[in-house]
Amino acid sequence: MVSKQEIKKYVEQNIGDFHQSRLDSLEKLKFDKILKRKNPYLFKAKNIIVAADFVKFLLDAYLSSQEESLFGDFLEGLAVFVCSKSYDGRKSAAEGIDLEFEKENKRYIISIKSGPNWGNSGQIKKMRDNFRQARKILGGNISQSNIVAVNGCCYGRDNKPDKGDYLKICGQRFWELISGNNELYTELIEPLGHKAKESNDSFSKTYATRVNKFTVDFTKEYCDKDFQIMWDKIVKINSGEEQKTFTK
Repeated sequence: MVSKQEIKKYVEQNIGDFHQSRLDSLEKLKFDKILKRKNPYLFKAKNIIVAADFVKFLLDAYLSSQEESLFGDFLEGLAVFVCSKSYDGRKSAAEGIDLEFEKENKRYIISIKSGPNWGNSGQIKKMRDNFRQARKILGGNISQSNIVAVNGCCYGRDNKPDKGDYLKICGQRFWELISGNNELYTELIEPLGHKAKESNDSFSKTYATRVNKFTVDFTKEYCDKDFQIMWDKIVKINSGEEQKTFTK
């Protein structure tokens, strides 16, 4: 079973990558990029009339989804590490399978997601196809009944884990499955705070700089002479058909 000290060491060595990626993403961000990705009708419906508020709402919405993805990558790596120490787990070579290990005479093939509400019907179908293909590859050496496909979610709950051709195991149950420790899901919290304050201080400074810069740019580009937001221009940039030059 993986020890608390091993987890602490892994987190301390790798959590910095998450914080640095988060900071790099913010520093490289262009305002037009997020303006084209977010719903302008929602912001109008919320009656946002202050330029700085518009910029902040837009930036926060983008960063929230960006951070979820970046931290999901970190949690996937942590889960593979935990299982490698507990059950000799390893990153699978099969497409779409993040983790593979043996436990109690069963081979587990796992697709790891951050939380339970992660995908639409098409994405779930793709995961099922990946499980089916992985079973075929492994089936030559292992009985099909001994191969257990799992959609493992690092947080949350699903009280109906049996999905027919795979199991959806979330939160406490997931971390217990890959580690053998039913308290691991709470033990992870403390080490995740490693150098969080220093990283957040640096991020906050950059965040304030970006909000101020984007607000100036937004006011120049998307406000009229009376400093009123030009919503029609925003909608055109976001959703209008791009003008293309055709050559004969």
